[in-house]
Amino acid sequence: MAGDRLKLDAIEASLRAVQRGFEPINRNLAVQHDALDDDVVRRMVAGYAYIARLIDRGIDLFVLGTSGHLLELNRIVLAGTDPADRRSLAGHFAASERHFYAQGGVGNLVAWYAVHADAAIWERAASTYIRLLGTPQLYLEGNHRCGALLVSYLLLRHGHPPFVLTPENADPFFASSSVIKTLSKDSLSTIFTVRSLKKSFAQFLRLNVNPVFLAQPDRQPEVISARVKRDTRGTDPA
Repeated sequence: MAGDRLKLDAIEASLRAVQRGFEPINRNLAVQHDALDDDVVRRMVAGYAYIARLIDRGIDLFVLGTSGHLLELNRIVLAGTDPADRRSLAGHFAASERHFYAQGGVGNLVAWYAVHADAAIWERAASTYIRLLGTPQLYLEGNHRCGALLVSYLLLRHGHPPFVLTPENADPFFASSSVIKTLSKDSLSTIFTVRSLKKSFAQFLRLNVNPVFLAQPDRQPEVISARVKRDTRGTDPA
């Protein structure tokens, strides 16, 4: 159960604290972000609960055959779990799914991750965020939020606390993200910038995870090596 792994109330409290101070943070950013409203907070908490359930079920999001869960994560951050809210975004979800499976989309991410599976987890988590948020982005919308959740998923699977926005780390997180999203992640002209960002963002993650968000701080999740299966795109959500 998600509640056995994460303190969802503590995660929500931290996001609410960021929400209360978001306007001055946003005003000082080079690229403005959408407001951190109540719906965004509620859906992010649902996203944390979802990744915890995936870990409890031993689901590896970075092998073929599990991409349906990555799509579901995006749907959660955009519309939550309410069927009516989801119906209102049916057209957007269909367009996002086409983009997600297009050349350079999820298949590229899975192939890249397989090549870098032996890298240190902090660098791997940082690189995954860059791969998701850099141009072209994995989703049509919600890449920052899904990226933070995927970083948390990776860290949790390897025995570390999740990454959660706090009033202290929100400014550098959004500032770094604004730079990352302008980069063409596979361009030779940006390769050195990407390497530098990976190193600095990995260090940022190391310094900004906190066991206060873990229900059982001493619990070490089992890292499960899932079998690579053919991608059916029809994986049932957790």
